[in-house]
Amino acid sequence: MLLVLCVDLDDDLGRKTGLQTPVIGREAVEEAAVALATADPEDSDVNVLFQGIHVHDDLAAEDDEEVEVAAVTGLQGSDVKANRAVGEEVDTVLANLRTGENVRAVVITDGAQDESVLPVIRSRVPVDGVRRVVVRQAQDLESMYYTIKQVLDDPETRGTILVPLGILLLIYPLVVIASYFDVHGATVLGLISALLGLYVLFRGLGLERVVDDAAERARNVLYAGRVTLITYIVATALMVVGGVQGVETLDAVRASFGGELPPGVILAALVHGAVQWFAAAGVTSSLGQVTDEYLADRFKWRYLNAPFYVVAIALVLYAVSGFFLSDVVLRSPVPSIQPFSLTDLAVALVVGTLLGVFSTLAFAIAESRYPTSVEPA
Repeated sequence: MLLVLCVDLDDDLGRKTGLQTPVIGREAVEEAAVALATADPEDSDVNVLFQGIHVHDDLAAEDDEEVEVAAVTGLQGSDVKANRAVGEEVDTVLANLRTGENVRAVVITDGAQDESVLPVIRSRVPVDGVRRVVVRQAQDLESMYYTIKQVLDDPETRGTILVPLGILLLIYPLVVIASYFDVHGATVLGLISALLGLYVLFRGLGLERVVDDAAERARNVLYAGRVTLITYIVATALMVVGGVQGVETLDAVRASFGGELPPGVILAALVHGAVQWFAAAGVTSSLGQVTDEYLADRFKWRYLNAPFYVVAIALVLYAVSGFFLSDVVLRSPVPSIQPFSLTDLAVALVVGTLLGVFSTLAFAIAESRYPTSVEPA
């Protein structure tokens, strides 16, 4: 048995005529088509229903097997719910067909959107063919509209296609605006080209996901009220100041030395001027992290090692850099440099080592004797 199945995915038939669907039988489908044409002559589903009747009559005249026609509808809005509704109505149609033969279907639609339900229909009945009904003066117009609509609804495709297209369309108006401010058009073109290149590079490397994840983490930190948000900002500012101090110390050493500086002296000057500020930044950020861990009930005594380690490392670097700069200071004193003798260097190394060792031992003992909430009792 052949079943001519007219598909109306957005339920224009039911909404505009008030008829109950599915509609089964040639006479019923013809009445439904006339009712829909009377309610809305411009609706393309009218052509689908009349085409279904036409195909039914042709198949009935040509073939010896039994032929039936039916109209099924979905729902307006969600495509998933509409496909599910069409599937349920197809089940109803098949249940009402009183035949012992195997049923095969010929599907009649009015465009690509309705054809999205074909997998649902094929899961219930074999499909021998699909007939798309379009107005001859507007061939493939609905398919083109549906394709454009799908592109615009997809965020991934929309960002990939429309953003570069929008940037390209802005080239001419931006050049015109720039001419009023005596800015060369080549400058505008270069800027737009750079922006477009950066965008394509970001999309190609998938960096937009990294940026989105970083922004999401920043929002979570802000809304959670974490102390690290403030301490990281302060630590960044301290590191910037340390970098400036390192460069100023290097300039002072270069002026005092009066010649080309060896690479070791350059490195020592930068470290000697910046290490104090970098140590302050490390202590600030580590204390903020320890505070957040404590507020989140994840605190462990060993976390307190971080500030002491930072101080110990800073002390060692400060002493080593001062030792390397001692010869320069002996030639001409530099106020920002504290020279270290060999004995001073040895003392600083011992103090830094003992500071790290004693802090580790002290907090290990504290963990064993005074376990925190996350430590087993």
